[in-house]
Amino acid sequence: MSDRAAPLVLYVEDDRIHLILMEEVFRMLPGWALRTAETGAEALAALAQCQPAVVLVDMNLPDMTGLELRRQACGDAALADTLQGSCWVALSADDPGPVVRAAREAGFADYWLKPIDVRELQAGLQRLIGR
Repeated sequence: MSDRAAPLVLYVEDDRIHLILMEEVFRMLPGWALRTAETGAEALAALAQCQPAVVLVDMNLPDMTGLELRRQACGDAALADTLQGSCWVALSADDPGPVVRAAREAGFADYWLKPIDVRELQAGLQRLIGR
C-alpha cells in the first residue's frame, strides 16, 4: 500500500439520493476519499477545513449556484492555499448549452452531466489529478 494520502473529493450536492449514490460509488473506488456538503455555505466551511484535489459541484444548490460558490471560494483570501491545485467540475442534469461556457469561464475544469456513469467518473477523476 502507498504512503501517499488518498486524493480527497469534495462533492457539493443538495439531492440526498445523489449524495448516497456517490458515497456508495466511492466505497468501490479504492484510493479515493470523499467529503460531502449539501449547500454552498457548507461547502465553503468544508473548504476551510480540507484541501480537496477535486471539487464536484452541482450547479443548482439551494442557497447559491455552483458558479456563485466558485466565485465566493476563489474570492476568499483565506481559502487561497486550499484551492491551489484543486480541480473544479460542474455537475448538472440540465441541458448544458450556455451553462458549460459559463462554468468554463468561471474556472471549472470540466462539466459532467448527471446521472454520472461510474466508469466515466473514475476515469475523469484520474484524468483530473494526473494518475
